[in-house]
Amino acid sequence: MNTREAYYDNAKSILVFLMVFGHLIQSYIQDNKIIFTVYTTIYSFHMPAFILISGYFAKGYRKQGYLLKIAKKLIIPYVIFQGIYSLYYFYLQNKKVFEFDPLIPEWSLWFLISLFCWNVLLFLFTKWKPSIALTIAVIIGIIVGYVSGIDDFLSMSRTFVFFPLFLLGFYFKKGHFEKLLTRKMKYSSVVVFLSIIVVYYFMPDFNHKWLFGSKPYEDFHVNEAYGGLVRLGVYIFTLLSTLSFFAFVPKQHYFFTKWGTRSLYVYLLHGFFIKYFRNSQLDAMLPESWQVITMMLIAFLIIVVLSSNLINAIAQPLIELKISTLKNYWLQFYLKMKTQKFLPQQVEDHGTFE
Repeated sequence: MNTREAYYDNAKSILVFLMVFGHLIQSYIQDNKIIFTVYTTIYSFHMPAFILISGYFAKGYRKQGYLLKIAKKLIIPYVIFQGIYSLYYFYLQNKKVFEFDPLIPEWSLWFLISLFCWNVLLFLFTKWKPSIALTIAVIIGIIVGYVSGIDDFLSMSRTFVFFPLFLLGFYFKKGHFEKLLTRKMKYSSVVVFLSIIVVYYFMPDFNHKWLFGSKPYEDFHVNEAYGGLVRLGVYIFTLLSTLSFFAFVPKQHYFFTKWGTRSLYVYLLHGFFIKYFRNSQLDAMLPESWQVITMMLIAFLIIVVLSSNLINAIAQPLIELKISTLKNYWLQFYLKMKTQKFLPQQVEDHGTFE
């Protein structure tokens, strides 16, 4: 694996595609058994795998200024996009009253809040041995489901439910990923995925919201005594499918590798497309036989657009709080115009772009 290892960027690229694709096909899961199976299979591992990778790259959490850097990278964009999405929904859904609640994350923004909290929790959980820390994290993830009312408020439920995967990723070493890439593990992973697909296909009444980790057990209208067992089962399915996913991630550079370097851009921006799609009734216009292939093509186009240099330049001030890419574009434009004599040649001061 090379410096800026393609393996991890490939993983994020594939996951971000599956995320967008999964959000697009959600409109069809109630009426199509096959799409429901595809959807639930994707949701078994796509966010857990993202979370595990995030934990893997959190090993520098004790470095001076790390938390401040993480807060700047996550909390400030969260507040910015919370406001932008609130305004977008206000107009898209023709709401009569504009609502902005910074404590209830809009849709996918929960990940930013939880990711910050997971980094903070490392300071406590790394005081214990890995086996003890992981066991405690899983127990807490199960117990919080019994807390009435725990839901989307500051993404508390998801923070605790998915923390074991972040912690596992933190304890992962490069060698663990390499072991997953062996031929034996690939064969095992095929068996795992086929088993999961069969289970979901023959369980059409399974409430897919169990995979979201965002609600207490009481919201599922089941005997709460069994809620913890269901979540434990989901943990097992999630872990098996997540590890199996990593067994199939390629190590070489491909045309899609660069998508992984801009996965946060796609993550934060794709919601505008998804919400418009769901609100516009366009989903109802597609014949059933074209739904999957059309959604795959749309997901591909969304990622190509949102990971482009142009979108990077436009959105960078909001996401990274930088204007370096935009400045570079302007500098290139300026120099090109000057070279072609569209600008006066005597203008030599480039200090603005330094």
